[in-house]
This record gives sequence, structure tokens and C-alpha cells, in this order.
Amino acid sequence: MESTTQTRYPSVVGIDASNWIAFDSLPRDQEQSHRLHEPEHMNNSIDPITGRDIVDRASHPHIDDGILTIYFESEETRKAYLDTPVDHPFMKLPGKPGADDDRGG
Repeated sequence: MESTTQTRYPSVVGIDASNWIAFDSLPRDQEQSHRLHEPEHMNNSIDPITGRDIVDRASHPHIDDGILTIYFESEETRKAYLDTPVDHPFMKLPGKPGADDDRGG
């Protein structure tokens, strides 16, 4: 019978080493990008009133708000969106508000 032994080589990076730190970073990674989470422009193609997706955005009304464009299914839903109060979207609450309710103010 032949007996073989396996040679074990030490790993370069220990898997169990939780505090492993890379030695050198690439030149592009020397400083964190300031635009990492800043999109240049966002388009919302879902009508916020009806919840339906707008496929042909060119023929539908929209609102431009800085870097956000919101598209609407019709002029009526656009007007309903603009008429919604900012602090509270419901005109009549189903009951009395509690003391611990968030007033959004």
C-alpha cells in the first residue's frame, strides 16, 4: 500500500482574520467620491396618485422639481397631487390623533 501525504501551504490571507486591512489603495480610491450617491437627474414614471406606471412619458403631464421629474397619468391626477397638503395628506382622520403620533412638523 502506498501512503500519500498532502502538503499544506499557508494561505496568503487568513479567512478567520477579521481585521485584515489592504496595504495600498488604487490612486482613484485615495479619496471617496463626492458624487457617489448623487444622481444627476431622477425620473419617477409611476403616478403617485393612481400608482400606475407611465410607459409613454412624452405625452403625459409632469412636474420638474430640481433633479426630480414626476410624471402623471392625467392632468387631474397632477392637480390632485399639487392640491395634497404637505403636512398631512388626509383631510379627515378616522379618529382622534394620539399624543405619541408623529405630526411631521
